[in-house]
Amino acid sequence: MNTTAVRIEGIGKQYQIGVQKRRHPTLRDSVTGTLKAPIHLLAGLWDGRPKERPSRGEKFWALRDVSFEINHGEVVGIVGRNGAGKSTLLKILSRITEPTTGFAEIRGRVGSLLEVGTGFHPELTGRENIYLNGAILGMKKVQIDRKFDEIVDFAEVEKFIDTPIKHYSSGMHLRLAFAVAAYLEPEIMIIDEVLAVGDATFQRKCLNKMQDVRQHGRTVLFVSHNMPAITRLCDRAILLSEGKMVADGPATKIVSEYMDSGLGIGPVREWLHSVKTPGGEIVRLLAVRVRTVEGEISDVIDIRQPVSVEMEYEVLVSGYKLMPHFLFTNQDGIDAFSAHDVDPVWRGKPRPIGKYLSTVCLPGNLLTEGTLFVAAGLQTIDPAIRQFFEPYAVSFQVIEAQHGDGARSDYMGRITGVVRPLLEWTTIHFTE
Repeated sequence: MNTTAVRIEGIGKQYQIGVQKRRHPTLRDSVTGTLKAPIHLLAGLWDGRPKERPSRGEKFWALRDVSFEINHGEVVGIVGRNGAGKSTLLKILSRITEPTTGFAEIRGRVGSLLEVGTGFHPELTGRENIYLNGAILGMKKVQIDRKFDEIVDFAEVEKFIDTPIKHYSSGMHLRLAFAVAAYLEPEIMIIDEVLAVGDATFQRKCLNKMQDVRQHGRTVLFVSHNMPAITRLCDRAILLSEGKMVADGPATKIVSEYMDSGLGIGPVREWLHSVKTPGGEIVRLLAVRVRTVEGEISDVIDIRQPVSVEMEYEVLVSGYKLMPHFLFTNQDGIDAFSAHDVDPVWRGKPRPIGKYLSTVCLPGNLLTEGTLFVAAGLQTIDPAIRQFFEPYAVSFQVIEAQHGDGARSDYMGRITGVVRPLLEWTTIHFTE
């Protein structure tokens, strides 16, 4: 019996950028084309293939020569920076896009959760979409009936189950999509960054449900920037960088390799003149930088000295209150702490159009030794709309000189923990 659930060999995906997209044919175009086809054939004018204008543009390989196999029952994490090719790989496996080179072989029913609303028809109700997805997976109505209440309870959409999906919020979309993917029991689950959206309670529910899925022996491919989730859920991980597979092995080993290597992450990242600038319609990110107490950009910070992290961004639409924030993650993939903007100058005030530089200063004797990775994010407030979240935007090394005047004191062994604050101590000597 073949135990292989997924086999891909030499997968590559090439795009052309800077090319105007060809208009997709409408139903009217298709009907008209069908009626005209016999005439064109008789005239020798048409060979059955759509005519396209010669395109000019830069060719870009999102994936290049990727090969691996996944056995039934394996839970595999796919990790890498933004633009590494993770989502493109999952879209190929989900048959949303075709590879340019190579092939993918999948044995089993596939359930995919790639982005909010994927697989849902906006005009159908939540109830109708559940049954539609079940039918696509080859399930009978009686099988879907048995899972229906669990799906609705998990998604917390009972009041809106007979409302068309197009009226759902993004959170309701996501909850229902995850519940459908998890409870309709496809043999292979493909999940892309589901934990990046939703509140903390929902994220915990997702993690717990995915652990339950894992225990039932289903095959799962899981893309996430949440390294603790990768190490908690996955036995194995695959690391992608610039469209190529650079490592494949035990999840803890691959996560450690990813975090330690940095994959080009340094103390500065800029998108000042880039077409790939992260951002939404209101704000776009321009740069993230790490600076020493002297104001120099550096990836090496003395544990005793303050360090600043700055975010440069441009406001494109005025009138919104903004919340810039950073997330600091250590080399083990553990989130050490977050820092949200509390500057009283702009707190609760709408921002006019223009460029801004927001800086957070971390005191000396706070961080422990090792590598710190910094994610930069920004959202509007009331309404809350995420403008960007760039994971692992920059990184820096915290080092400690053995002078005995830090939190280490005279202890020379390994000190655990994600932070190492210098705290005040007192000692009283009792004498008789």
